[in-house]
Amino acid sequence: MPRFARNDVGRRRILLLAGTSEARSLAERIAAEARFEAIASLAGRTSAPIALALPTRVGGFGGVEGLKRYLVDERITHVVDATHPFAAQISGNAQAACDALGLPLIVYAREPWRSIAGDRWIEVDSNAAAAQALGAAPRRVFLTIGRQGVADFRAAPQHAYLLRVIEPPETSDLPPKCAVMSARGPFTRADEIALMREKRIDVVVSKNSGGALTYAKIEAARALGLPVVMIQPPPRAGVAVAHSIDAVMALLAS
Repeated sequence: MPRFARNDVGRRRILLLAGTSEARSLAERIAAEARFEAIASLAGRTSAPIALALPTRVGGFGGVEGLKRYLVDERITHVVDATHPFAAQISGNAQAACDALGLPLIVYAREPWRSIAGDRWIEVDSNAAAAQALGAAPRRVFLTIGRQGVADFRAAPQHAYLLRVIEPPETSDLPPKCAVMSARGPFTRADEIALMREKRIDVVVSKNSGGALTYAKIEAARALGLPVVMIQPPPRAGVAVAHSIDAVMALLAS
């Protein structure tokens, strides 16, 4: 496991909780700053993650207590949470550990998508609520939430699902009528429109993860007049939130 050098007392020592394309860009920026020493951390949910510009550890910390021990052992001075907006467990653990140790925590968050003219959004706050929002009548559902939480849609077995994922889910988690499509973004608007037409999709289910990487599915649904069940991210309170790399770097330097 990568560890920090012990011979440069006083430097900012940063733990970057990564896992998004934005985190990769931020890692490059931090790596170019001689005044910072940093290590990135990946949860290990993806079998072949794209390499980062920083030394990288893979795997969990062992809950809040394990993360606290790691932060103390590695003499971390700043934590940057650039995980997925729905990575609730590690984000919650990071906030609890930093609060307990008095360490600054910076959340690098994408701006969430906002509905515009032509969108037909049904906004919900959980996977379970999304499954319920699909209604009782059978529909063809484009399920674009990743593999985490797909089991929640077993509660609505009447629908025919097309699940798009990077990593294959556990078969036992799938609804009874579910086709699995493996693909990694970015996707184009034209390709998303073609896919939805080919599969005769009636409704799209998406997490409001923000960013440009997967926004084409929202554009495609708008163009086709399809409703989107939009799962909103959990709220974050009591932390510094930055929506750009420049803002993160300014907070790290302050």
